[in-house]
Amino acid sequence: MSGTPAGAKRRAPLRPARVLLHVFLAATALAWLAPLLWAVFSALRPYGETSAKGYVSWPDELSLDNFTNAFQQSDMPHYFANTVVIAVPAVLLTLFLSSCVAFYVSRFDFRLNLTLLLVFTAGNLLPQQVVITPLYRLYLLTDLPGVTTSGKLYDSALGLVLIHVAFQSGFCAFVLSNYMRSLPHELTEAALVDGASVWRLYWQITLPLCKPAMAALATLLSIWIYNDFFWALVLISTGANMPITSALNNLSGQYFTDPNLVAAGSLLTAVPTLIVYFALQRQFVNGLTLGSNKG
Repeated sequence: MSGTPAGAKRRAPLRPARVLLHVFLAATALAWLAPLLWAVFSALRPYGETSAKGYVSWPDELSLDNFTNAFQQSDMPHYFANTVVIAVPAVLLTLFLSSCVAFYVSRFDFRLNLTLLLVFTAGNLLPQQVVITPLYRLYLLTDLPGVTTSGKLYDSALGLVLIHVAFQSGFCAFVLSNYMRSLPHELTEAALVDGASVWRLYWQITLPLCKPAMAALATLLSIWIYNDFFWALVLISTGANMPITSALNNLSGQYFTDPNLVAAGSLLTAVPTLIVYFALQRQFVNGLTLGSNKG
């Protein structure tokens, strides 16, 4: 007597549509990874070999010399420190201010709460290039003697922190307000009946429940602010004050540029973002899948 053993699972029949789906997903993943893998391949080869044989050739020598030279020539530790000084306060301020706005518009009912949220969100719809000219003049006219090394808001880490907070708060307020609206209003009512202040209701009751969403936003903000090049290029004039993305310019000469060296430097600058992502990966995924199981 033939039959399937007890407890054994039957395999689903292999359908052509499923095979095509897996082929498509594999091809898409390869298309996304191809530039990264090519950059790694180029960074491991000396420039003399690629200039003689071409980049599409079998390597005779692979080494980490380009990574060492890129790290030393571009003075990366200094620019990493500049980026930390900009990114950490910008992320913390953005999360704090946007969570305050989200808490106010989501937990309290008043006539202009939706309008207030739309005003914050509308800031993300404005292209950066549209405001750069008046913003540049405003930064030049804002004097901050004794506060910044330049004496102005221009050419300072404070200026970059403020512009990042201004441009990222709208998106964060929108995401956090939607998440806070899903929290039971009975928590707010019970806390108010027990005599809790508005600050305690925000800081000790609502905010701890938003940790998954805050972690997901912190990951995105860290990557976005770390990878910024536009604001640093326009609002910073002193080379020593620029963040890490601008340090790659130090690897380009006036008459000659080593693409292999630049590829190695680009890969080195991407390492901190990978560290942040893997450190917050669990919280990031949880934040993105919030509400996916709700009916």
